[in-house]
Amino acid sequence: MQKELILEKIEQASKLLSEKEIDMWLIYVRETGNIKDPMMDILVGTNATWQSAFIITKDGNTHAIIGSLEYENMKAVGTYKNIHPYLKSIKEKLLEVLDQIKPNKIAINYSKNSSLADGLTYGLYLDLLDNLKETDYINKLVSSEELVAALRGRKTAKELELIKEAIKETLKIFDEVSSYMKPGMTEKQIASFVHDLVKERGFELAWDKEYCPSVFSGPYTAGAHSGPTDRIIQQGHVVNMDFGLKINGYCSDLQRTWYVLKPNENNPPDEVQKGFDIIKESITKAANELKAGKKGWEIDEVARNYIQINGYSEFPHGLGHQVGRSVHDGGALLGPRWERYGNLPMLEIEEGNVFTIEPRLTIENYGIATIEEMVYVTKDGCEFLSN
Repeated sequence: MQKELILEKIEQASKLLSEKEIDMWLIYVRETGNIKDPMMDILVGTNATWQSAFIITKDGNTHAIIGSLEYENMKAVGTYKNIHPYLKSIKEKLLEVLDQIKPNKIAINYSKNSSLADGLTYGLYLDLLDNLKETDYINKLVSSEELVAALRGRKTAKELELIKEAIKETLKIFDEVSSYMKPGMTEKQIASFVHDLVKERGFELAWDKEYCPSVFSGPYTAGAHSGPTDRIIQQGHVVNMDFGLKINGYCSDLQRTWYVLKPNENNPPDEVQKGFDIIKESITKAANELKAGKKGWEIDEVARNYIQINGYSEFPHGLGHQVGRSVHDGGALLGPRWERYGNLPMLEIEEGNVFTIEPRLTIENYGIATIEEMVYVTKDGCEFLSN
């Protein structure tokens, strides 16, 4: 499955090069066991020790220029058609392949806006320039940012199937938490219960164990980007969990909210129910506007305005991000036009993108109401992948 997916993404990358009018994509790496370019897993499928160049061209050809001791491994991996081993220096083989292709535009992995397109370290960039300094290729380097955004963002049918599987298993665990959780437990106990289930089923967490899951209970919580604490879940608390799985290399990212009934209560208080309903409605309104060709900030604004119109403060983060091989994936972001998000909210949403929609609001004296769903962008709108 891994090789099949990589070959599928290499083919997609080649088509994107033609679409973006770029002649070739050059992934330049070394010692990827220490610092791995984010594109290695999706477009190569193995590690590299010495300076290595993985090249994809717009006509569908592929070249791997690698240290000689890694030749047999690269052959066995089977993702690149042409393998060029070298002994003492990559320079001669690199220039030989470039002279064969004669590219006018060479995409390399640097970006001001996207960490996923910024895998080329500064030191290695200088090394690449040294290898190209006596040629005109040094003037033909461009950012791979658009390529990375489209390649990671436009999900293939196989990728979508894997994401759906991760979502299905995540929702099962949420249901089990609903049956397990009781007043008197701590946030850490809930997280430990989830960790045990994940380990027992052989899954991976979608992000760092310290705050996957995040569990936050009652008013004045640390919040979703902080780990669970010794705070005790009490009657009258609103409790949230932010949690995702990685299964077969693809992620989920979902949030759910509970209310812990007080004695003699059969339903949440009106103000709690209202907060929850406003969150649900804001998600519905945003999803109704989520279409290919729209900008991310436009969708964020729909939910943000609706929550504020109903008397709540605006939420302190973007409405949603893309999910795929990483829990924060792709390019375009459903976010406000804040400086911290760079150009990502201004990018166009594309068919095939998978986004979270995750607004939140504070219910005074009770806690935070938040739901996080995942949606798939279709030709005409979007469809929910989670219930």
